[in-house]
Amino acid sequence: MKAIAQTDYGAFAVDLETEEVEPAGPVDVRAPEPLNVSLPKVVAAAAAGSTIVAVVDRKPPLVVSHDAGITWRETGGGLPPGNAVAIAEDNPDLIVYASRNRLHVSINGGVFWRALAVELPEIEALALES
Repeated sequence: MKAIAQTDYGAFAVDLETEEVEPAGPVDVRAPEPLNVSLPKVVAAAAAGSTIVAVVDRKPPLVVSHDAGITWRETGGGLPPGNAVAIAEDNPDLIVYASRNRLHVSINGGVFWRALAVELPEIEALALES
């Protein structure tokens, strides 16, 4: 699985397992249409099935719903502020969160997070591809 991060310097593909980075070529990732999430201070949001993850402008920076937005739980207490999030369509437990210039990965629905070592130019948007 690769994360495609859109930056001012173009798009970069980051392998989530090996952390190898390469230019993503002519791909241009843009923030998706905003989801209608009834939460304050939403910066970005992504959905896969009934799972919704929203980046919010407060601490902790993420909230997760596994029931299409009926209930929410906070997550990412140790994460820095961010501006993009992506969820794997075929595995909603795989979430990638973009802080200013670093990617953070959760493989268990946002319970635990690990930061990738690679630093990128400031990340504007994020997508996942198999």
